[in-house]
Formats: sequence, structure tokens, C-alpha cells
Amino acid sequence: MKTVTRLALVGAVILAGAGGYFFGSGGLHVPGGNGVVASAGSAGADTAKPAKKLLYYRNPMGLPDTSPTPKKDPMGMDYIAVYEGGADEEAAAPGQVRISTQKIQKMGVRTEAAQLRMLDKTVRAVGRIEPDERRLYTIAPKFDGYVERLFVNVTGQAVTRGQPMFEVYSAELVSAQREYAIAAQGVAALKDAGSQAQTGMQQLAQSSLLRLKNWDIS
Repeated sequence: MKTVTRLALVGAVILAGAGGYFFGSGGLHVPGGNGVVASAGSAGADTAKPAKKLLYYRNPMGLPDTSPTPKKDPMGMDYIAVYEGGADEEAAAPGQVRISTQKIQKMGVRTEAAQLRMLDKTVRAVGRIEPDERRLYTIAPKFDGYVERLFVNVTGQAVTRGQPMFEVYSAELVSAQREYAIAAQGVAALKDAGSQAQTGMQQLAQSSLLRLKNWDIS
């Protein structure tokens, strides 16, 4: 009975030692094999991280051109793969500022390829139009009278130099015109008269003409 008990104890010691060696070495070696067949401790450490989802391939020069498959740009440069979350995690290069896609969309940023063309855009906004005060003129006749007819009767109507704007009647103007006409006829009639008579009539004609000029009548 004692011999059986001793054999059982020796067998237990041998199994315990074998088990400790197995777990301490990290696996089971098969004779003639190439290495570890199984390892409980390394199973969790060797678990691979989940791969990021490929979104698209973008132009290497920053142009708004993407491709679902790898390709090259016209200069032979490979398109850059963009992964999910990769743009936000990628650090900006020195001297550069990186803005997230959400902020770019909120700011309304638009990019286009550089090219030679006219830059124009229709902008609809509320404004106020005011006339150029340097080109405004006030017409104030220098004689008494009244307007008989208007040729420009709409505010803002365009006019040109020399265009008639209105017709006026003035008793003073009519009197001065008749006085000048009579004096001019007298100068012509007295061309054969004496010098004193001609001089007096010429002075009368000149004074009548000067009166009209002072009223800006030509």
C-alpha cells in the first residue's frame, strides 16, 4: 500500500513539472517541427488591429479631383490614399494650417484649378444710388420771365450739350432784343452819314448787345 502511494506522489510531481515547463516555455514543441504549435499567452497579443476603411484617392497637388481606384496625375505623381479618419489625425506640415472638412463646408470654401480667365460674379445686394454732385447744375435765368414750353420734363432724363431745354418769355428780354435790332439797323443806315452820327449809333448798338450778353443771351 505504501509502495502504491509513493508511486502516485512521484507521478504527480512529474506531471506538475511537465506542466510548468510547458507554460513557462510558451508552447508545445513537436519533434521535427518548425516551432510553437499553440500558445495561450500570445493569442491575445497577436490579434491584429482592425484596418481603416479606404475612402478614396485624392490628387497629390491638392486639386478637387478624387478617384475610387489608384491612378496617376498628368505629371506622373501617384494619387494619395485617404482613409476614414485619416485626414483629421494627420498632422499638418510646418508652415501649414489644416482645417477639418466640416469647417471647410461651414465656411463655404471653394477650390478650383488655376487657369487664365475673367473673374466675374453676380452679386445681388441692397444699395443706394446717388447722383454725382460735381455734375449737377442749377439753371437760374438772369431776367424776369416764365417758362412757356419744356423739352426736358422727366427727372433723370439725359441731355447733351447744345440741346434746348425750355422756352421762356420775358418782357425785358424782348425789349432788349428789339433795342439791339433797331441799333444794328441804324448803324447800317448811317454808314454814309457823318462820323459823329455813326459813333453814337454804334455805341447804342454795343450797349444793347452788352445788355443781352449780361443775361447770357448770345
